[in-house]
Amino acid sequence: MFLDLARKRYSLRSFLNKEIEREKLEYVVEAARYAPSACNLQPVKFYVVTDKDMLSKIHQAYPREWFKKAPCVIVAVGDRQSSWKRADGKDHVDVDVAISVDHLTLAASDVGLGTCWVCAFDAKLCHEILNLPVHMEAIALIPIGYPEKEEVKEKRRKSLDEIVEWI
Repeated sequence: MFLDLARKRYSLRSFLNKEIEREKLEYVVEAARYAPSACNLQPVKFYVVTDKDMLSKIHQAYPREWFKKAPCVIVAVGDRQSSWKRADGKDHVDVDVAISVDHLTLAASDVGLGTCWVCAFDAKLCHEILNLPVHMEAIALIPIGYPEKEEVKEKRRKSLDEIVEWI
C-alpha cells in the first residue's frame, strides 16, 4: 500500500559498505523517469555516481562523513533551457526535479535501499565536477545505499487540520 511506503521512507545517514545491484539503481531512476513534469517537458537528468574517483570528487561538494559512506550518489540536475515557465516567469524546473526525486526516493525504499535529500551542498563545485553546461543546474544530491540498520522512527508531522483547508 502506498501510504505504508510513504510512512516507511526516512532520511538515511548510515549506509552499509555494500555495492548496490545495477538492477535496483535502474529501478529507482526508472521510477523517477515516470514522474510528472510541467507540460511533460521532463527537464531532469540524473547522474548515477558509483565510480570511486568520481564519488570522491562529489564528496567535496558536501564533505560530511556519513555522506562519504554511501556507495552511490545520484545527482539530480535540472535543465532550465527546456523547463516550463509560467506566464509570470516562474520556472518550474525545481518543482519538476523535486517530483522526480520523490519518486526516486520512494522507489529506493520499495527495494530496501535508503536515501537522503541533500540540498545544502556546493552546487557550483558540483556543476564544475560534472562539467555541466550553463543551463543545467545541480539541484539535489541523493546518497543511496543499504541501511546499516533499519530505524523507522516516528515522524513528526503536522496534523491534517494544520495543513488542510476544506473549502
